[in-house]
Amino acid sequence: MRVWDIQPGYLNRQSLLGEHREIHALVSIIENDKRGFAHHPETLRWKPHLGTLKLRHDQTVSEMALRGYQHYSPVGQSALGPWPEVYLDAPGAQFAILRHRYRDKEAGRIPLPETAQQLWAQHRYSVLARDPDFVQQIEQQLAHGAKALRFGALAAELVKRLRQPPAAGQLLMALAQMGRGGSDEQSRPGSERSDALAVWTDILRMAQTHPAILQSTALSDFAFWLGDTSSGQGGAQ
Repeated sequence: MRVWDIQPGYLNRQSLLGEHREIHALVSIIENDKRGFAHHPETLRWKPHLGTLKLRHDQTVSEMALRGYQHYSPVGQSALGPWPEVYLDAPGAQFAILRHRYRDKEAGRIPLPETAQQLWAQHRYSVLARDPDFVQQIEQQLAHGAKALRFGALAAELVKRLRQPPAAGQLLMALAQMGRGGSDEQSRPGSERSDALAVWTDILRMAQTHPAILQSTALSDFAFWLGDTSSGQGGAQ
């Protein structure tokens, strides 16, 4: 039994659908106080965090929908709140586990990163929607060829940051930049939600021919927070 902490986009079909089933099992164990697996490490770490376990479920469903999988089994109301502070395996180690597991097998939507730079590029738009200052900080390090950007530390930091909801204005900014292919040109002021969804439609279309967009964590991440029912289940209420 496992619930991954890294983004669902890295999971291949078997792992993605397997996580979905196991989250349902965990929710049932916790809500119904079942004895089976009651002392499993995953049960123990998620039991105080049922609302965010359901949030992880909905984010996993967002990735499933992005890949065209149907979903008819909601787990109930998810909730923003504290996430587990412990991991069964550190985020950096989770990538190593998947590299071993996927050797000679199909990969996920997002290629497993080999370097901290590649890991960062895959997460950039998602982080931009939450903390532009952190984006600038990391990219200043990269501009100077900083070797201090360690994979494991960055992986753990990115998991923590993507567990926070994006601010509305920053999400619009990230969407606009994503739609321009990464240009830093300022978006026009006064954008409304309808504009965001229009840009989002264009981004989904662009993903078909732009690997940098297709291989971004932002695809299922933003679909979830935008409430795009064609690509996910929408943000927590």
